[in-house]
Amino acid sequence: MKKFVSLVLATVVTAAVLTGCGSNGTLTGSSSSSSSGSSSSGSSSSSPAASSSAGTQVGYPDDNGNAEGRLGDTMHTYFFDYTVNSAYLCDEYEGYTPADGYEILVADITVKNTSTSTLPMYDTDFQIQWNDEADDAYGFPITLDLNDVLNDQMLPGEYDLAIAKSINGLLVYEVPAGNNDFSISYLEMFDDDTTGDVFFVYFSADKQ
Repeated sequence: MKKFVSLVLATVVTAAVLTGCGSNGTLTGSSSSSSSGSSSSGSSSSSPAASSSAGTQVGYPDDNGNAEGRLGDTMHTYFFDYTVNSAYLCDEYEGYTPADGYEILVADITVKNTSTSTLPMYDTDFQIQWNDEADDAYGFPITLDLNDVLNDQMLPGEYDLAIAKSINGLLVYEVPAGNNDFSISYLEMFDDDTTGDVFFVYFSADKQ
């Protein structure tokens, strides 16, 4: 379940092949005006955490630039810390009904700015993957298509996160029915279009 294509790369590939798109669990991409990762500060592709001796600690990248965690673990990226606190599956959310064969995954996430400048953030920074080997076994929050949130509990599609400030909210995804194992991932991307480390939070979700 480790598959990742950044938002920008996936956009280019999609545009070159088809004209359409969509959904939650292993790491890959879709399309949005943002890249997969807040990159307002720094132009180096190596995270301080990656260059530290903490390599194999939970939430820090290893020597290959990969970091893994579980629910409740804090992931330490170049720009911010993030924690997936909990997640559950449901048939609909706030009146939003998924496509046939899909259900809704709702994840509670906390993000804290650890950089030295305000970060422009996007909910599409966080990609979802599910336990499937298919090339399209990934997705992005439903706001990518809705262009809006359904309530105040959801993370905005786009927002600024001030220095040392935290935000807590919900990410809502469409995922294929019948899956219980997922991951939510983040790929560091920088102003010079280079990429850094990639972070995965693995979890199982039950139906509510």
